[in-house]
Amino acid sequence: MSYSLYWADRKSTPWSLGKIVCVGRNYAEHAKELNNPIPTEPLLFIKPATAAVDIEKPFSLPKDKGECHHEAEIAILVGDTISKVAPENAMDKVVGAGIALDLTLRDLQSKLKEKGHPWEVAKAFDASAPLSGFVPCEIMGDEPIGIEFEVNGELRQKGDTSMMLTSIPELISYISHIFTLEAGDVILTGTPAGVGPLKEGDEFRANLLGRDGETRLTVTGCIQS
Repeated sequence: MSYSLYWADRKSTPWSLGKIVCVGRNYAEHAKELNNPIPTEPLLFIKPATAAVDIEKPFSLPKDKGECHHEAEIAILVGDTISKVAPENAMDKVVGAGIALDLTLRDLQSKLKEKGHPWEVAKAFDASAPLSGFVPCEIMGDEPIGIEFEVNGELRQKGDTSMMLTSIPELISYISHIFTLEAGDVILTGTPAGVGPLKEGDEFRANLLGRDGETRLTVTGCIQS
């Protein structure tokens, strides 16, 4: 299974997908719903490019691994090298915004956390990062921007960047001081409250909202057997 970055109009981008940098517990209400402490600085983990699939094409969930939860997130596409950047300049080399699911094997993650082990087995498996196409940042407007996620017609998640513990520019700056971001890297910026299990046959819809509250991108998908 392979994935290629694309714009929302289905045209390919000039970059290949690099690493997927994820931010955990960036919405306080999401941390609370899982009884997790609210972090005092960004909590980072990485998914490999092999975790990505096209969000609008049917994909399967791991079998016999316990519940697999959806975590809908605003995705940010990097267009050029970013290293040790200040927050006020962090968006200069960001070129797109999209929708992602950070799929999580919740039962397995809970067991890993109890043992103090890393989460990658529960977070970075194949098809754990369904990604949409990206819209150019200029059509999104300034922050706040938002995301909505429905499963079988039921609204489960809704949030926007004003609810984030660490803003997108601050996230990019923080990440860039730890490791270099490169063209084609994608940042998943955290998930609002409302996460829950997906199962075979579920159909979902996600909206990316601009500053004015208008929908800038809509994707639909389903979980196959």
